[in-house]
Amino acid sequence: MKILLTHGYFLQEDPKELQIMKPYVPLGILYISAYLEKMGYENDVFDSTFQSFPALTVRILNDVPGVIGIYTNLMTKINVLKIIQFVRSTSSLQHIKIVLGGPEVRNHANDFLLYGADIIVFGEGEQTMLEVVKCIEHKGDLSEVNGIAFKDSNATIIRTGERSLNKEIDELPAPNRKKVDLNKYLSTWKDKHGYSTINLSSMRGCPYTCKWCSRAVYGQSYRRRKASLVVDEIIELQSKYKFDGIWFVDDVFTVSHKWLEEFAGQITERGVNVRYECISRADRLNDHVIALLKASGCFRVWIGAESGSQRIIDAMDRRVDVEETRLMINKVKAAGMEAGTFIMLGYPGETEEDIVSTMQHLKSSLPDQFTITITYPIKGTPLYAEVEKDFLTHLPWDMSTDRDIDFKREYPREYYDHAVKWVSNEVLSKKFARNKQFKSAVICKLTAWKYRYFMRKVKTA
Repeated sequence: MKILLTHGYFLQEDPKELQIMKPYVPLGILYISAYLEKMGYENDVFDSTFQSFPALTVRILNDVPGVIGIYTNLMTKINVLKIIQFVRSTSSLQHIKIVLGGPEVRNHANDFLLYGADIIVFGEGEQTMLEVVKCIEHKGDLSEVNGIAFKDSNATIIRTGERSLNKEIDELPAPNRKKVDLNKYLSTWKDKHGYSTINLSSMRGCPYTCKWCSRAVYGQSYRRRKASLVVDEIIELQSKYKFDGIWFVDDVFTVSHKWLEEFAGQITERGVNVRYECISRADRLNDHVIALLKASGCFRVWIGAESGSQRIIDAMDRRVDVEETRLMINKVKAAGMEAGTFIMLGYPGETEEDIVSTMQHLKSSLPDQFTITITYPIKGTPLYAEVEKDFLTHLPWDMSTDRDIDFKREYPREYYDHAVKWVSNEVLSKKFARNKQFKSAVICKLTAWKYRYFMRKVKTA
């Protein structure tokens, strides 16, 4: 039985990502590919990142699989629906079993099944996908497979028991990177940015409770691979590919200080020369941790801030202190590493005073990099439950994603669009001025005033 794995993300269709041009390989399906291969099930991966939808349809038609597994998230949902529609509308492909997994499917399982998917996999996919494939191959009873939903012969949707999280993630094989053209990713980075980077995972889950964050795949958990195995993977990658840095995709790389000490020790003892960046929380940083990061090759730490208003941070259930976040941004920079941070505007209850606090937070800490997004609710999160009654948009499910949802806030959505540009330009103006790039500072300041005027105009309309 032929198995095809794909993810439905087409870079050429994403104008924002074409500008940013920082693609990473789809680790999720590469982990599943490696696990299936280890258990004796050969499979192919159609990496859609640098491909097109027509190319995917040609691939399916020319080498028809028995099972097609598709990773599904917010970004890929609409394309995944197109793939389902293509398969279901092509007479020669009717026998294909369509299996969906990823963060988007847990809270929309019925919709995906009614649209034409055969099986939905919840949570981690390796063991479940193996059992699903065996069941399909041997015409077994899907109701005996934990962690899935499917339609029975009467078109009744059946949801089986939840599968326990895999506690033995050290036993999982490394992602099957040989199934994709990794050098294409690296050369794309190099051409656009002058350096190349590769993504790597050392842990699964997150033990924290931020209301806006989805836990649809790994749950509220923390499971970590042995530090020695992570370093093994780094050494293996360096022996096969030429790259300049590593992006650790972990939600909170510094959550365990003991693990970080072991990791830094392994890097030093084995003489590994590596540059990497990672994500942390301010409350999981201190002088010792910062020193360990620096010693083990970290060159940039992304510190989740989300807001400069303690009132909004508390509303998010972030459980961090804004002043501590600013302190750690500055300590990371003082240690000779870059500091990045994430900000979101438009959280429920956020006022203009809170936005001003966020701007002042950024101007006082001046992170080397920062991103600002407008809050949107993801189904299944506490935030979604809080604002569902206040939704202002009611778009058809098959034509939209949770990113398209707007809800009643303190001000109209347009206000926050302007606020993002106001805050960004105010912070950039200060950074340029500090670097004595006065012309750029003035341009950013004037741009900031323009969007400040637009904010007030929307607010008083």
